[in-house]
Amino acid sequence: MTAPGTTVVAVDEVEALAVDGLRWLTSAARETAGGGLAWTTRPSDDELDPMLYSGTAGAVPVLLEAWRHFGDDSYADAALRAARGLAGLVDGTDDDSLYFGRTGMALALQAVHDELGDKAAGAAADRALELVRSRFDGARWGELFELMGGNAGIGLGALLAGDAELAVLAVEPYLRAVEQTPAGVQWAHRTGVVSRLHHISHGTLGIVLALAQVGRATGRADLVELALAGAADVVARDEAGPEGFLVLHSTPQYRPDVIEPISYGWCHGPAGDAQVFRLLRDVTADSAWSALADRCWHTVTRSGLPRRLRPGFWDNNGRCCGTAGVLALACDRIAEQQDPYDFAHVLVADLAARAIRDTDGARWSNVEHTATPSDLEPRTGWAMGNAGIVRELLRFVRLSREGDPRYAFAWPDQPPVPWRRTSRP
Repeated sequence: MTAPGTTVVAVDEVEALAVDGLRWLTSAARETAGGGLAWTTRPSDDELDPMLYSGTAGAVPVLLEAWRHFGDDSYADAALRAARGLAGLVDGTDDDSLYFGRTGMALALQAVHDELGDKAAGAAADRALELVRSRFDGARWGELFELMGGNAGIGLGALLAGDAELAVLAVEPYLRAVEQTPAGVQWAHRTGVVSRLHHISHGTLGIVLALAQVGRATGRADLVELALAGAADVVARDEAGPEGFLVLHSTPQYRPDVIEPISYGWCHGPAGDAQVFRLLRDVTADSAWSALADRCWHTVTRSGLPRRLRPGFWDNNGRCCGTAGVLALACDRIAEQQDPYDFAHVLVADLAARAIRDTDGARWSNVEHTATPSDLEPRTGWAMGNAGIVRELLRFVRLSREGDPRYAFAWPDQPPVPWRRTSRP
């Protein structure tokens, strides 16, 4: 059921918006050697971007999603060509991480192998993970030491790719680098910083998610126990209880000149915290984690988003920092708990209203209120652009039609939901 007064965009219109978004995304692709496809972060850029976060690897999941959703082989063909383009960039990439490097590329390539039977993509995925393993220095892969750019993400990616040994190798260093706090434990997200970050993208909860996931899959109780200690530290920092849940971005505030102390999205806010609590619910069978996820949702839905309440508040439509990431959680809750569609409709209506649509298709411009002009160039990728937004719109359409809420590509840091019939909106 939908509450009176909620703006509802017809499901067919949402699907048409997704099609327009896919049209713009595919038209932005660049040809590569051997008939491959690759993307830049923005259409005006010259350098090809292989990343899961903002480039070609992040475009592959939505192409697979569209192929499964519509049954249109042109999307499968585009995914195959994207895999060809990615394979050509594996050896020349300097970063090994999940969101910014080879691990994310390996997952996209493996997905094309698994979904479309492309052996070359599977071989390139294996090659990418071999390179990742070879570049481990015994403690880490680089400066970052968290989910997006460090060990936690590499551990999650390796586990999803079927390499449990590499997954354990990646997360065991957290046992040695742990810092005790009054309520639990924490870690430095990079070398040489005083601030400690708390949320999923670069902070404690992203490490917690990797420790819990890898620990459960490999029977390592010590990793799960460490995950719970990390979660305890973050829970103790809550400033919105007992009904809500809200934790500062970092302590002390990291880069206060450019980063606000409070966020609400996937990356540094309760929309992402809830995903970690969903996983801990599944790992421990403890209903306390479900209650914490509900408290996160209480805070998100009462925060004022997706309205732009003030300069700098909710200027992003994307999956990482904006509306599409909140929609992902809304749809998880619909699928798992039979939540009403009301807030999902609010989010979808906002994405529809903010879309730029013309003969080229549909895309979204994020806002930087300190810049002139403040409307940024639309982006292609998962984090801030079409790939991440369209993927969530397609899933919303399927849910609204009582279809399968599972993705074609299971994102490593979003616990999957079971398929069962949901009530119509």
